[in-house]
Amino acid sequence: MSEILFYHAPNTRSAGVRVLLEELEAPHELKILNMKAGEQRQPPYLGINPMGKVPAILHRGVLITEQVAIYLYLADLFHEAGLAPALGDPDRGPYLRWLVYYGSCFEPAVVDLAMKREPAPLAMCPYGDYDTMLKTLVDRLSAGPYVLGDRFSAADLLWAGALTWTTGFKLVPELPAITDYIARVTRRPAFGKIKALDAELAAAQQPA
Repeated sequence: MSEILFYHAPNTRSAGVRVLLEELEAPHELKILNMKAGEQRQPPYLGINPMGKVPAILHRGVLITEQVAIYLYLADLFHEAGLAPALGDPDRGPYLRWLVYYGSCFEPAVVDLAMKREPAPLAMCPYGDYDTMLKTLVDRLSAGPYVLGDRFSAADLLWAGALTWTTGFKLVPELPAITDYIARVTRRPAFGKIKALDAELAAAQQPA
């Protein structure tokens, strides 16, 4: 049995972690949740994550939840794949910055926009304002080809997946810097493979 147990549901944020595992060639056991049937809200999984969210992983009895934390953990665990700059590497700080920027700035801003909510007052808002948040990201992508310049990393797997669904739902504009970046990263074989596998999973799942 693999040391990594990966809790996953198709058509969710955990698809990105599945792509990461594929890129890392990381042995793992896949535990599929049927969200159409509400399995994520049943006691067995709430014992793993009381919020009923995926992804989650168990590694040697240690639980890791939260998408960005899982990216950080796995990319460091399988460091030989070269997807995470090591401590002391000049790229380590920017790598951490852009991974955390996703969860602390980008997603809160996108959710507020989707829900048509006014952001918190500027001094309290985690992302400041949407336009500045997005311009900061677009400026970084425009300098590309990757988040770390010429260096591909796990951060690109996170951002390419996130920008795919947010542009698809028209929450982020399809600017050339964004669409070019998505195309560049998602042409990697791991994306196509996991997209096909998750489509099969989703088609096989039925509501309760």
